[in-house]
Amino acid sequence: MDIGQPKDYLSGQKMFIKSEKEKGSKLVSGNDCIIHPTAKVEEGAELGPAVVIGPNCHIAAGVKISNSTIFAGTKVHSHSYIDGSIIGWKNTVGKWARVTGLTCTGEDVQIQNCACLSGVKILPHKGVGGEHKDSIIM
Repeated sequence: MDIGQPKDYLSGQKMFIKSEKEKGSKLVSGNDCIIHPTAKVEEGAELGPAVVIGPNCHIAAGVKISNSTIFAGTKVHSHSYIDGSIIGWKNTVGKWARVTGLTCTGEDVQIQNCACLSGVKILPHKGVGGEHKDSIIM
């Protein structure tokens, strides 16, 4: 499997989580999630299935994340929804944002409050708001 493509990366992630769970690994917790020990997940956040949260992330109350990876140092503010996406390092996801459809972000991306992204690829060091579908933000 070539995990160089986002879709394959998320498929590989699911297979790894399933394998670790079958082995009885303590790495996998809750609803098929891997959460780094330094990550802070507030009570009321709903994670899983197939979610990986990296080091020093902060996931606020009311957030729903499924089938996604959140890389190190990212902050996801309250009531945001992330599904089937890869969120890069040191990102900020604003309140009530919706990120779906294999959206992928580079490092240091700022997703504004109430943004709606589906199938969007965002290069590093960008700010994005509003509604975007199947596009590349350079």
